[in-house]
Amino acid sequence: MALALAKAGIRTVIANRYGWTCRTPRAHITNPRAMEIFHDLGVIDDVNLYASPNELMGENVMCQSLAGEEFGRLRTWGHEPGRRFNYALGTPEVFVDLPQNYLEKILLGAAAHKGAEVLLHTEFVKFDQDDEGVTSVLRNRLTGEEYSVRSKYLVGADGARSAIAKQLNLPFKGDMDKLGATNIVFTADLTKYVEHRPSSLYWMFTPGEAPGGLMMGALRMVRPWTRWLATTFFDINNPPVIDHVEARRLMHRLIGDDSIDVQIESVSLWAFNECWATRFHQGRVFCAGDAVHRHPPLKGLGSNTSVQDSYNLAWKLVHVLKGMATPALLESYSQERVPVAEEFVPAAFGAMKYYDQVVAALNPTLSDDPAVSSASFEMLKGESADLSARRQLLREAVADTYRTYDCPGIEMNQRYQSCAVVTPEGETAPPFSQDAEIYYQPTSFPGARLPHAWLFKDGSKISSLYVCGGGEFTLLTGNSGAGWRAIAKAVSDKLGVPIKVVTIGLGQDYQDHYGDYARISEVDESGALLVRPDVYIGWRAGSLTETAAVDLEAAFSTILGRGASGHGELKASGAIQPSKKFDEMDNALTAKFTPAS
Repeated sequence: MALALAKAGIRTVIANRYGWTCRTPRAHITNPRAMEIFHDLGVIDDVNLYASPNELMGENVMCQSLAGEEFGRLRTWGHEPGRRFNYALGTPEVFVDLPQNYLEKILLGAAAHKGAEVLLHTEFVKFDQDDEGVTSVLRNRLTGEEYSVRSKYLVGADGARSAIAKQLNLPFKGDMDKLGATNIVFTADLTKYVEHRPSSLYWMFTPGEAPGGLMMGALRMVRPWTRWLATTFFDINNPPVIDHVEARRLMHRLIGDDSIDVQIESVSLWAFNECWATRFHQGRVFCAGDAVHRHPPLKGLGSNTSVQDSYNLAWKLVHVLKGMATPALLESYSQERVPVAEEFVPAAFGAMKYYDQVVAALNPTLSDDPAVSSASFEMLKGESADLSARRQLLREAVADTYRTYDCPGIEMNQRYQSCAVVTPEGETAPPFSQDAEIYYQPTSFPGARLPHAWLFKDGSKISSLYVCGGGEFTLLTGNSGAGWRAIAKAVSDKLGVPIKVVTIGLGQDYQDHYGDYARISEVDESGALLVRPDVYIGWRAGSLTETAAVDLEAAFSTILGRGASGHGELKASGAIQPSKKFDEMDNALTAKFTPAS
């Protein structure tokens, strides 16, 4: 959030109650959509520099212990050929593994270099908002001094125990603390057990006194192949006491080799949640990330969704703060991102069932006796035809866990309906023809992310996604859409909002040699797509008509919350909430530090 605002010239203050960014790996899977955003924000080179590359992520192993017998393997994070194709259809990027303690430093450093003011050891205490702005009371945790910051807006990106969401009294749906989990960070050279099957995750199902007779745990690669994070599970109502001695014992059990030198770095307890806010803001105060959607890391949606929340909100704040849009535009943040949380949170929590199916296939009696579960596994290795059905069940259970990793659809199929999306009267988005969670299905219908197509310029390839963005609106058209340039300039001059016009076709700004853009644009060569700064389509025109100038101005005015004008057939796809009369906003966010009363 801070990077996107600072990059746009908005004066921004970050308050962090800790002395530095997070010290433990936490989130790590970085999906292609987040990579697209990092490309637009100018940090993609650093992300790739510090990330473990895609080729070290994909051999997801299931075994009794890391040194013991393997009974299943899954190609994940875009490595399975069919899903690799679906990702390639939708994005120029691939997954990487970038632990949060590396990513936060990249983002904070870039934000600071762009001018964001960073306050460390600074705890948020409370806020008060009024018609003109927000007063936040902060506490310096080193000196105990309290002081206030006056700002136009406040964004609470303060995690699953968000103090800002609590004070804002946001409405929530679902439950917190449904399942307990441990994170144990340690160093150990496990090269001999993993180098030949490189993966981000290794799942162990070890016979033991646990539900289903199997102690389930995951080893997560932090740095290949010497730094790790292990996750085990417990009854949330009976949390364990795990010191470094017990942590080392658990790690040796998962590894299956007591001779490995294991050095414990940290142990922490956390919880699986299934909870989301049904509104993400109130007045001038917004919340983003885990503050408003709290769910397990399955499907790798956590940090990626948080990044996308911020990217969605940032350009809207910029346009309001610079006087190009009215505050009505900000209503679209909740309208667009709440449905994403409503989809993602149950999907992530529900993915646990796929591992329960693996446990049931390994030990159908679900006996808690380790001897029973161990014998049940040994039976599967025999020659008896009577067990062929259970072996097939195990194969299917392992294969079904792909839904906890590769979901191009859930990652890229979002179709916004809001006051910042304009559709022709009576038209609706095309229905999904396949499982919308698994299969990405591109469309240029307003509210969808711009489809990816490879374009050419000066002999080099570039994604259609990357000719847009940069904090600006972009109008895409074809050879016979030359008239859009004059129209866009007139609308831009009248409304005071830049519109970049890009013509795609032979002899134009970018060439469509593959013909992919002509296909995915779903408009005539003279038609146009109005792409928002977050690379979502805000409006489209099937062709260049006599009413094109009026139509573009009306659509643009509606998106910016300045009221539709001219052509009467356009409508916002979500109601604009009542807001105060638009007044002249400052061109930059002002932050005044004053003593707290």
